[in-house]
Amino acid sequence: MSHSFSSLHSHSEHSSGAASKTNSSVQKVTLLGSTGSIGGSALDVIARHPDRYQVYALSANQSVAKLVQQCQQFQPKVAVIRDVSLVDELAQELAEVAPGTDVVGGEQGLIEVSRASEVDTVLAAIVGAAGLAPTLAGVQAGKRVLLANKESLVMAGKLFMDAVAQSHCTLLPIDSEHNAIFQCLPERHDGLPSAGVERILLTASGGPFRTKPVAELAAVTPDQACAHPNWSMGRKISVDSATMMNKGLELIEACWLFATGPSNIQVVIHPQSVIHSMVQYKDGSVLAQLGNPDMRTPIAHALAWPERIDAGVQSLDIFDVARLDFEPPNLERFPCLALAMAAAERNDCSAAIVNAANEVAVDAFLNEQIGFTQIASLIESVWQSMSPGPVASLAQVMSVDQEARAKALESIGRGAISKPAH
Repeated sequence: MSHSFSSLHSHSEHSSGAASKTNSSVQKVTLLGSTGSIGGSALDVIARHPDRYQVYALSANQSVAKLVQQCQQFQPKVAVIRDVSLVDELAQELAEVAPGTDVVGGEQGLIEVSRASEVDTVLAAIVGAAGLAPTLAGVQAGKRVLLANKESLVMAGKLFMDAVAQSHCTLLPIDSEHNAIFQCLPERHDGLPSAGVERILLTASGGPFRTKPVAELAAVTPDQACAHPNWSMGRKISVDSATMMNKGLELIEACWLFATGPSNIQVVIHPQSVIHSMVQYKDGSVLAQLGNPDMRTPIAHALAWPERIDAGVQSLDIFDVARLDFEPPNLERFPCLALAMAAAERNDCSAAIVNAANEVAVDAFLNEQIGFTQIASLIESVWQSMSPGPVASLAQVMSVDQEARAKALESIGRGAISKPAH
């Protein structure tokens, strides 16, 4: 992970013209994954500032009804449905409510709306590996990319950050933790050591099972795993939060975003989710970003950066918070976090393997094919069955991703990882 941190901050040196343009005119936004929780929050912020933002494209995987509703409200130029079998259905629905909206399908459609010449900003909120190619297309086109798709960096960190540097793309993190770190760092610097940074403190809520006896975890249900105490999220990311795989993927993402190694990042469980992350400096200072747990705050920050705009979020009442608690993660309770931390230490495709196996495992758990504690077991068995090489190309990364998924599905299919009887 040897890229320069200045690639993340390329907007400081290379995007002054773009910044002045967007300050004086309406930004046209492509929203990849508009029907998910991040997409909904982003559209809420955009709707509050019609003088600043205009929706160019909205996209969904299969959620036709919700995409139609969004298109009716925002009247984008293009609507993309990733499942090509739904293109005709979407076109028929939009003919009445958004007749000026073009309909396209498939991954190529997502790539096209990410690099379209009219687009200023791409907000990448597609969950999982499916978001990699269209997000990378926006980067390569030199757009202002607001990154919520952590898998892009988990799977292809070096390729992704090299593309950021080459295109002088403005890359801004949307995940609340990475956005918090970004806000706590100096605006311009040549790397964390030169900025006097000792380490990054990456906070985590601990999810719904932070205090549940480890012996009882095998019996938890998908609905219990999705009942996050602080955040309203989709089911996949909610399960990732419950296993703390989400935090492991965020650690890998932070390594690439901030050009540092995993040894310089400490995961801190903070159950209140008020401090979204911290940066510890060599002089003893610790800077933290605080706020209510609402994704509209980091979205608004990245949309308007370097300005600040109303996000529709209630200001934090520090007296109501009253106390802030912190504890180290228990890796026996959260073996998925341990697996991700181990993958972060490897300079190869291990992170892509872990991510792919996790996506299959979480889907199997949500469909009640495997138990909660078997998510980690499946990921580990897939990783051990493969021989990851260095990250050489996007095609190679996608090949490794597909191989890991196939192995995970095979394990589930032949009962090697089956749901325990209770």
